[in-house]
Amino acid sequence: MPSTTDLPLLCPVCRKPLERRTTADAGQGKLVCPDGHSFDAARQGYFNLLVGKGTVFEADTADMVRARYDFLAAGHYRPLATAVAAAVVPCLPEEHSAVLDAGTGTGHYLRAVLDQAAAQNRRQVAALGVDISKFALRRAARLNPEAVNLVWDVWQPLPLADNSVDAITVIFAPRNAAEFARVLRPGGALVVVTPRSGHLAAIAAAAGMLGIEEGKDARLAEAMGTHFVAETSTDVGIPLALTRPEAADLAYMGPAGHHLDRLDLAERLLAMPEPVRAEARFRLTVFRPRKAAAT
Repeated sequence: MPSTTDLPLLCPVCRKPLERRTTADAGQGKLVCPDGHSFDAARQGYFNLLVGKGTVFEADTADMVRARYDFLAAGHYRPLATAVAAAVVPCLPEEHSAVLDAGTGTGHYLRAVLDQAAAQNRRQVAALGVDISKFALRRAARLNPEAVNLVWDVWQPLPLADNSVDAITVIFAPRNAAEFARVLRPGGALVVVTPRSGHLAAIAAAAGMLGIEEGKDARLAEAMGTHFVAETSTDVGIPLALTRPEAADLAYMGPAGHHLDRLDLAERLLAMPEPVRAEARFRLTVFRPRKAAAT
């Protein structure tokens, strides 16, 4: 795992620098600040920096995370992972770069970025994955052991120093534009993936999932506009032919999983012939910091 000198982490209590310490009696290690605030790594290799009341948001459950891991590991969204890596890696310096994956989930897309960076001879890439689900981070820490994986709420001030990362990825996750602008280096890139109209329409209709709201792109542009300028936008479409269990994983692994019953979902999908066909429709937008774009 990269040292915290490569990733300038900040203590969530006092905002002073955190130092990574690994000793014989510390297991996976700990993060310690000058004031003595200390955070031990979980047995699975991630750190939990949420203190006090933690977060008010509902984290993905173990079952939702398992569904996502199984679906992504089967390669169904590989074209999207490839597109994300292709957008991010050219933004990284050849040496000593840093990437933040906000809402990293199981770490699937960060893994694609790190593999592509290695293939293109980007050396010493420091990576940070944050998510509010400890179940997701257990998977992410195993998939990306070279990254620092943190339980964190992106709506709180990020535990990172100013101007500390070259790229930020946000794949179907919350977008804290002000904090992203603060930690992104001048000339860095923010890569955001959102679903487009008609995304998984056939499965959504059968499973009782909500459709994509009208005006989503306009709201994204408005939310990011104070701090970022959209540089490019690319549509990614993936035709899917799934078994019913795979379709159930797909429906259950996202936000709908918080209110869908897995057994009821399986019953609903029984009416669909196999293979279950649908199209995943994404939009990948690369944003640049507004101040950098103006210079």
